[in-house]
Amino acid sequence: MVTRRVWGAEPTGKIYRAVHLAEEVGAPLVVIHPPYVWQVRFRRWAQENLAEFSERTGVTVAVENMFPIRLRGDRGLRFHASQDLEDIDRFPHLVLDTSHAAVSNLDIREFYGQYRDRIRHVHLSNNAGKGWDSHLPVHQDGVLPLGEFLGDLAADGFTGSVSLELDLRPWMQDEDELRGVLVQNREFCERRLSVARA
Repeated sequence: MVTRRVWGAEPTGKIYRAVHLAEEVGAPLVVIHPPYVWQVRFRRWAQENLAEFSERTGVTVAVENMFPIRLRGDRGLRFHASQDLEDIDRFPHLVLDTSHAAVSNLDIREFYGQYRDRIRHVHLSNNAGKGWDSHLPVHQDGVLPLGEFLGDLAADGFTGSVSLELDLRPWMQDEDELRGVLVQNREFCERRLSVARA
């Protein structure tokens, strides 16, 4: 569920409401983006209080990896204060978004290897490798080694959750094609996860 302005604009208030809803419906996880550079109070709260808040509520609040916004040329503009690996080290619970990692030129297998004990959830998609967050279907050609990555998760006994975060706009006009793409993506994941577990 995406709640951009539904619960207001103040980040910690939105997190409190999301965690309260998660408690009511029995959801074990809430995913948040790291603070923007200008969100000084939110950044301080996230760095100093997020872990304790998550532990106290029993709902895991995990911080998703983000990426710089590319400008003309090679310049990248960093809107999020905690998108470098050194910054993300501050959070006990992480979400690995594979497409975001590609935009940041991070190797997803190395990222997982470094943070495996803290990754609670994966947003899985492929990426075109053109410097933007493309969220390609996992079975499409892209730059990410998703089969091997899923094999790493399975071999490790990953106990977190994996969700497909895909740009499905090309198939939205045809329900049968859309269903087919979703089935292909699910089967791609199931095959790779089960092969490594066998």
